[in-house]
Amino acid sequence: MIVKSDLKHEVIDFLYHEAKLLDQWKLQEWANLFSENGTYIIPPIGEPEANPLTSMFYIYDDRARLEERAKRLLKKEAHVEYPHSTTLRNYHNIMLNRADDHTIHAECNFTTYRTKREVVDTFLGTASFSLKEIDNQLMIEQKKVVLQLDSLRPQGKISLIL
Repeated sequence: MIVKSDLKHEVIDFLYHEAKLLDQWKLQEWANLFSENGTYIIPPIGEPEANPLTSMFYIYDDRARLEERAKRLLKKEAHVEYPHSTTLRNYHNIMLNRADDHTIHAECNFTTYRTKREVVDTFLGTASFSLKEIDNQLMIEQKKVVLQLDSLRPQGKISLIL
């Protein structure tokens, strides 16, 4: 189904808002964009359709785990991210389609730049969102990030939310 122009602009603004919250380290507000059943997943590199029961995902969080991740990353005890990295996220080639009257699928390419301790890391990939309209408000049912990298080197780790 086609997404009408006014809704398309609303969804694109929502995605840009989501990226801005992450760049500003407003992680608790970011977690609140997810519905009660929302999930955030990053499958292993090279296995975008991996089964979480048989493969090790970088992240496979439900809403409760997202909230805990947000709280943990904001604490000084999260040494890997304290002080916080500086990040800049860009969403490109945003494509939308409507699954039903209440669900919208959005896919985009992304680039996340991260600088920490005078080192700049670049993460490339695709992000897909399943968005629901709940009480006239968009909520994330699922965000899936597929990294388009050969490996995590030189980054070595994902300590931030992509």
